[in-house]
Amino acid sequence: MSGLARKDTAPELALRRALHARGLRYRVAHPVPGNRRRTIDIAFTRREVAVFVDGCFWHGCPVHSRPVIANSRWWTEKLAANQARDADTNAWLTARGWRVVRVWECTPVQEAVVKVVAALAE
Repeated sequence: MSGLARKDTAPELALRRALHARGLRYRVAHPVPGNRRRTIDIAFTRREVAVFVDGCFWHGCPVHSRPVIANSRWWTEKLAANQARDADTNAWLTARGWRVVRVWECTPVQEAVVKVVAALAE
């Protein structure tokens, strides 16, 4: 697992390219304010909008997530902990006035761009 990409994944790069093409500027892998062990995939710091591009497997996409057969107990606990951490990060940022946008890696890029632009317009 340590060899897996934590940033610059293909879905994240595609979203960043599309946002940049619209003239939007952002920070990449920005530390969560007050919780530096966690990072925001795409952060609009001045507008306080945090964008996370969640992997379908790692974060439990309702469409593509499947139970793991081998070592299922460990994987169930691992994936549940990921989801709990996501919820905690959302609550942490929201309590500090940030808007949080989460998109699945399977979300079409233009649909993700619409979500981000809508959050920026709020």
